[in-house]
Amino acid sequence: MRSGFVAIIGRPNVGKSTLLNALTGEKVAIVTAKPQTTRNRILGVVEIPARKGQQPAAQIVFVDTPGVHKPGTQLDRRMLQEVHNALESRDLVLVLVDVTRKSGLNVDRSPVPKGEGPRATGAGLETRTTAGQETGATLRRSGATNVSNEDEFLFSLVRKVDCPVFLVLTKIDLIRKDELLPLIDALTRQYSFAQVIPVSARKRDGLDVLVRKIVEVLPQGQRYFPKDQYTDQPVRFMVAELIRESILIETGEEVPYAAAVVVEEFEEPEPKAMNPLTRIMAAIYCERTGQKAILIGKGGSKLKETGTGARRKIESLLDTRVYLELHVIVEPGWRESRAFVERLDWRNQIEKLAEDQAGEPTGDDEPS
Repeated sequence: MRSGFVAIIGRPNVGKSTLLNALTGEKVAIVTAKPQTTRNRILGVVEIPARKGQQPAAQIVFVDTPGVHKPGTQLDRRMLQEVHNALESRDLVLVLVDVTRKSGLNVDRSPVPKGEGPRATGAGLETRTTAGQETGATLRRSGATNVSNEDEFLFSLVRKVDCPVFLVLTKIDLIRKDELLPLIDALTRQYSFAQVIPVSARKRDGLDVLVRKIVEVLPQGQRYFPKDQYTDQPVRFMVAELIRESILIETGEEVPYAAAVVVEEFEEPEPKAMNPLTRIMAAIYCERTGQKAILIGKGGSKLKETGTGARRKIESLLDTRVYLELHVIVEPGWRESRAFVERLDWRNQIEKLAEDQAGEPTGDDEPS
């Protein structure tokens, strides 16, 4: 059997979470059209059955990471650290590139000086021929700003790893096939990828090829997780993420990035209850009173819409009825607070819950 960890990295909004959900067949990560939706490392486990004479049995542990961008806040730095942590313990790296962002490149076949190698410009990807060639292709994306600077930041991370790296081109159903070749040429000049695999997670195009190529490079090993487990995330964290997904969908451009969700109470139904009900209370944190007003809406209408959308998703996750209570708290500048950002990590939340439970008196305790 083969097994291993596969880190998924890419710039914001390239479809990492969509791909992870498609590969696992479960809603492991929330998905919205807004960049920087993912804030934590999220594990998705895929069990691959053996195919006699074709493919050995395998367990692939995918590690979805926040979108790679240059950090500006403590939250951004925490998100980038999640990427670094994923790259430290991996057997393979998938670098995702959204082809719709790179399509429309104009190919300029004008002569270039001898001896110039690949380079990037602030206007977009620009590639030059290798030494000794008289002509080459310059590829630019019209109207793009700082595209190559961000790409270079991404590639600087993978150049430090010592494992195979696959280039995965996402959303290929949205562009013409003849646009892929110049893009592949431009990107493979930035890094020598072990494989280049175009996929469409939405149409499941190329996923079988991707999985087969991943299994081929994984080492021999044992399962890291039980066969039927598809993520390592606790339910409380998944609930908080579903609430945040509803916030991202229901609010405008400013509020989502200043919003955080913490599940304060999670009361599971009684065992074997005829009509089970899960009671959840969660706090939505924002940074300013104006953002709080937007989150609540006139007469509480926006908060009600957010709660209704989240409750339906949570009920699907838990397979029970859900009573969901939301309230909004202003925490000025929380994205710059290291202590608050650390609190949002579900691993730290689990430790805090364990500490609180350990400190609670039991009914058997003798009075002192």
